[in-house]
Amino acid sequence: MVNADDSLEVSQKCRGLWWECVTNAFDGIRTCDQFDSILAEHPLKIVLSRSLILTADILACFACIILILGLDCVRVLSNEPRIKTRICYTAGFIYLLAGIPGMVGSVWYAVDVYVERSTLVQQNVFLGIQYEFGWSCWLGMAGSMACILAGIVLTCCVYLFRDANAARLHRSPYVAPRTSLGKMYAMASHV
Repeated sequence: MVNADDSLEVSQKCRGLWWECVTNAFDGIRTCDQFDSILAEHPLKIVLSRSLILTADILACFACIILILGLDCVRVLSNEPRIKTRICYTAGFIYLLAGIPGMVGSVWYAVDVYVERSTLVQQNVFLGIQYEFGWSCWLGMAGSMACILAGIVLTCCVYLFRDANAARLHRSPYVAPRTSLGKMYAMASHV
């Protein structure tokens, strides 16, 4: 690229999932711009990856709100333990559902970038703009794994504790038998 003062400037353009950046090769200054639109005027892989990640974010926020409503210390809904358990179970299931589109979107973008890069390198072609892995790709994968793990742990723990609570509610309390010495000293006393 030639500047206004007829000097040659070498720069590298790269695109990520949410930004487009230009890096000057001489001084290393990098300037990044956000895309004008989130879903329009982009390749299909970008639009679908973004849509899946946004869907995962919305589901995870919804699951977080539901989980907060299911806590014992929050008294917004019914205070019955059975209903609180169902609310927490639902939140865990939604977390599990939220992790799936996030992981699909992040991994799909990463695999597509890798395949495109390796194909262009093998054919010795440089288009001027390359897609690269950004922090959003790695955080998307980590967040999706955290949602999946949280969903699995939450649903399994709630399911296990639900069975333990049901058995605990139907069982009669344990009463220790009194010995003859205990009967003698505590004949009619109630402590």
